Amino acid sequence: MTAQLSIKKNTFLLLILAFPFIGITCSHHAKEVIVNQVKVKAPFEMPDIPVPDFTNCEEFIITDFGAEQNNKEKTSSAIKKAIEAANNAGGGSVIIPEGEWLTGKVHLKSHVNLHLKKGAVLLFDDNPDDYLPAVHTTWEGLECYNYSPLIYAYECKNVAITGEGELKAKMDFWRGWFSRPSGHMNSLKRLYNMAAKNVPVEERVMVNDSANMRPHFIQFNRSKNILLDGFSITNSPFWTIHPYLCKNVVIRNLNVFAHGHNNDGVDPEMSQNMFIENCNFDQGDDAIAVKSGRNQDAWRLNTPTKNLVVQNCNVKNGHQLLAIGSELSGGVENVLMDNCTVADGANMFHLLFIKTNERRGGYVKNIYMQNIKADKMREGILGIETDVLYQWRDLVPTYEIRLTPISDIYMKNIKTSSVKFISCIKGQEEQPVENIELENVKTDTVREEKTHIHQNLNGFSIENNQ
Repeated sequence: MTAQLSIKKNTFLLLILAFPFIGITCSHHAKEVIVNQVKVKAPFEMPDIPVPDFTNCEEFIITDFGAEQNNKEKTSSAIKKAIEAANNAGGGSVIIPEGEWLTGKVHLKSHVNLHLKKGAVLLFDDNPDDYLPAVHTTWEGLECYNYSPLIYAYECKNVAITGEGELKAKMDFWRGWFSRPSGHMNSLKRLYNMAAKNVPVEERVMVNDSANMRPHFIQFNRSKNILLDGFSITNSPFWTIHPYLCKNVVIRNLNVFAHGHNNDGVDPEMSQNMFIENCNFDQGDDAIAVKSGRNQDAWRLNTPTKNLVVQNCNVKNGHQLLAIGSELSGGVENVLMDNCTVADGANMFHLLFIKTNERRGGYVKNIYMQNIKADKMREGILGIETDVLYQWRDLVPTYEIRLTPISDIYMKNIKTSSVKFISCIKGQEEQPVENIELENVKTDTVREEKTHIHQNLNGFSIENNQ
């Protein structure tokens, strides 16, 4: 009898090994996080993007864990406990009910969906102490330890923020740091020099009384299989949505309103396989700002931003519709923006603006923009500048010169009402820009004498253009 039981047990174990369960078990009821594949069309090889689906998973309502409206401490604690419970169950949705809920930082974990019910407002306090201890994050392409992003996920898998509710940041305190006082600039110089000399990231602690480095609103750091769907964002201390060293990201159906300093809409940085669709952006800086790290830090991490598609988005305000750089030292390739509109009166600078300088290195190639409608542009349709240093020109030294190859830029079916120029391309003599193709790119009015302003450019073609 014992021998027979042993054989049956071994057979059962072999069956488990031979036929593993599909999906990620959420609880003892065998509910699962389903991983769906999102197919995206692009003029380059674009892999299917796996994203989590929490439809069948257990729900963890924050009020069951002690959340109370207008009580930051209880609500913060309840959200943390609900996230831990969902993660321990193997997966689940943390539910933010209707009403306004004041909280501090939210740290997501794998297999967790933060779900905002219709009418829910998750309001983040602006007390810096709520975003301590410092976490492994970034500041403008440089790695450091700084205040936690308001929502932060580090080395997570299958993670989401969904629902029809709102994420909102209180701004009274953060607004005071917009002006970048002298202490802040000194801390920036210190961080720049530490990164250039490869000081370990753990020693680059930027939380002190004078650094004044504002946190991101949402940062996914070294994570994969990410879904953001359906909610609104109001205000942000710094960059609004920042996928950093991530893979497989879908962002859809968002409404973003953020008009503070450095309030880009989405900043994909050293991230790959991303799809952004059906979003509305109304922000104080670039709508989509593609990054890939700065200088020595990015050369060390050696990860390009690659395979990004943006489609069916509307932009009401901002600087550029699509910006690339200036933090692009890891390289940027395979980017498509399709069927997007810029609202009348937005008065943006460019539709596509690529910026770099002699310190960046990296590369930019295979950039496509098509089917775009816009009103008046303050500058032009396409801008490429290779000597953009802003305040850094005299603030810190150049440790190593690395130029940025820029090539294969394609723009098709673009229409604006008024521009200074169609294209302004300023390459470097030692590293000319290569292969720019414009097709059916038109405007009603060119305000300056020259339609195209070019320096150090090899290969420029126009077809059915103005």
